[in-house]
Amino acid sequence: MTGGVVVVHEAFGVTEHIRDVVRRFEAEGYAATAADLYDGRVFAQDTPFDEIRPVMGSLTGDAILRGVDAAVERLGVPQPRVAVVGFCMGGTVALYSGAMRALGAAVSFYGGGVTESRWAGVGPLVEVAPGLRTPWLGLYGDEDKGIPVEQVEALRAAASLAPVPTRVERFAGAGHAFFNDTREAAYDAAAAKAAWPLVLSWLRMNLPT
Repeated sequence: MTGGVVVVHEAFGVTEHIRDVVRRFEAEGYAATAADLYDGRVFAQDTPFDEIRPVMGSLTGDAILRGVDAAVERLGVPQPRVAVVGFCMGGTVALYSGAMRALGAAVSFYGGGVTESRWAGVGPLVEVAPGLRTPWLGLYGDEDKGIPVEQVEALRAAASLAPVPTRVERFAGAGHAFFNDTREAAYDAAAAKAAWPLVLSWLRMNLPT
């Protein structure tokens, strides 16, 4: 039986970039789907964040878990064989899901909310990470203005207290959204190329065969 991957979107919703990531996992032999936490609403990449913030901020811990659980159910793959991989807002969701659910693996691309709570019912990630029940990989750019290196290292230390394997990788010169090749100003080809094999390796190591 193949493993499954739930991809969790950025603040913009299930964009073409997220759909492309789903296809990339499918090309690697995984059953894959996107968790849609906005119920179909998608924002253009150039939407002012002030328009997005109320939608993103209306999420709660319970709503997030319902969305991820629904995506896992669509896959039809047992939970221990499922990975959740999230980007930006979705990266925060991936770590939270990995603490609240015993999944096969979790991967966070530049997930924020490290030292402050983003949603009702979801604590700062430095408080959530010690309770991880799922092996977790965090991928962060050193030039991310919203997630400074000091926060990344605090998250590394917090995750190391969890009873499951954890790993944090930093990418010199890369900023926020470095994996998103639809955002020319943010995309860092070298960091993205280096990150993808790390993700696939993490899934191979932690999803049972």
